[in-house]
Amino acid sequence: MSAHHSDDPEVPPSLRAQQEAMTAYLRDPRRNPAPRGLEGRGGGVYRELIYNNLAGFLANNFPVLRRILGDEDWDALVADFLGEHRAKTPYFLEIGRELLDYLAEGRTPRPGDPPFLWELAHYEWVELALWVAEEEIPSVGVDADGDLIRGRPVVSPLAWLLCYRFPVHRIGPEFRPEAPSPEPTFLVVYRDRRDDVGFLEVNAVTARLLELLRAGEGPSGEALLQRIAGEIGHPQPDQVVTAGAEILADLRARDILAGAEAFG
Repeated sequence: MSAHHSDDPEVPPSLRAQQEAMTAYLRDPRRNPAPRGLEGRGGGVYRELIYNNLAGFLANNFPVLRRILGDEDWDALVADFLGEHRAKTPYFLEIGRELLDYLAEGRTPRPGDPPFLWELAHYEWVELALWVAEEEIPSVGVDADGDLIRGRPVVSPLAWLLCYRFPVHRIGPEFRPEAPSPEPTFLVVYRDRRDDVGFLEVNAVTARLLELLRAGEGPSGEALLQRIAGEIGHPQPDQVVTAGAEILADLRARDILAGAEAFG
């Protein structure tokens, strides 16, 4: 977590050293002794307040990960994060993002770390990230009831297409895979017009369709489905278009698609 180190030239070096010694101790008492005046119970109270506040927030943000790791490994993870990570933001709602950065870049793997640690943490973080996202489902330039086959479907900015090596949406205390699945797991996590966050597992074809739409490819839903039929070598492209029309309608019903582009 971010610590404040005053670089103000007017701050006496002795005070700066005292501040640094205190923050080092509160971050990681395992490696840093308590500075004078914080020995004993007083320092412990400060330390526990900081740790418990952080651990409680992270447990709310990552409940499945918390249950899977258990008390000992969870406490060790939070302590390592507090002691080793230097956050880029002071905002509480960004702490989950900081934990992801720590797991991806700063953490030395521990024996108790499951192989899906980062992917599960990312999947759980996405729910909060979408819930607080400031974007809205667009209405300007979009016909909510427009033709998704002849027109061009518009993907909501609150619909995130995610690809994982592990089936993260099924992981829990009773299901802890030891190796990645043979095929990737594609999930769309989205916030609808009621501000509810949901998820949808999709196949590789639907994932490709959403990827192309997000990239601004193709003049129409039909053109993109014909393109995908060619990519997968389907012998009857019209079948792909027919099935794709049902998929597009379902995506719109879930608010993953905002509608079709409106002109004029």
